[in-house]
Amino acid sequence: MTYYLIKGSMASMGGLDSSGAGSSGIVLWGVLAFFLGAPLGLLGNLARVPGIGGLFFRLLIPLTAFYETSMRLEMESHGPSQVVLGTWTTVRFTAVAVAVALVGHTVRDWWRSRRTRSTEVGVGQ
Repeated sequence: MTYYLIKGSMASMGGLDSSGAGSSGIVLWGVLAFFLGAPLGLLGNLARVPGIGGLFFRLLIPLTAFYETSMRLEMESHGPSQVVLGTWTTVRFTAVAVAVALVGHTVRDWWRSRRTRSTEVGVGQ
């Protein structure tokens, strides 16, 4: 909603393109925020579950970023400038790097907890 408010005020000051800056954009994003706030908050809370249980939810953001930019590249491959293509490529690369880091971190923590448990079982015998 803030985006549309700023876009509307910038357009009135300097003659910038104000298409989509009207109240319809604000209403649309307000309604979406109202209905999607709780479910997306739940997904964010589930991402905080440690270990493999929360890994899928932690991977949602990088996977969504990769998918969305891939679809944009496919659909708009004829028109974008080199700056746009470079930005999308950077986003895709970063999304893959973050996903790999999340999986690696989860596997490392799982492996450490497994080793700790096996050491504790061996001590008690």
